[in-house]
Amino acid sequence: MAALVWVTVAMAIWHFTVFVPDRFRGGIVGAFLAAVAGGSISGAIGQIIAGTSIGDTSLLTVLWTIPGTLAALAIAYVVGARQEERLRAEAEAL
Repeated sequence: MAALVWVTVAMAIWHFTVFVPDRFRGGIVGAFLAAVAGGSISGAIGQIIAGTSIGDTSLLTVLWTIPGTLAALAIAYVVGARQEERLRAEAEAL
């Protein structure tokens, strides 16, 4: 049940990426995959730290997911923006 919470919270946060320019690595699909992966990883780490099984959920299950999701989205955005900048510089050099 906790895994469902991790993915659902990550998807909910991912929906807000529509408000930022699409510079994510892999586009909007890359942002989705990053959000789900980051949320699942941080949620699983939090669940392990708490010592609860994957079937137990609480408000902390949601709260552990948020930092990982935001961090993964930030990383995907920075990597995508740098790649776009590098490609633009290469195109101008030609």
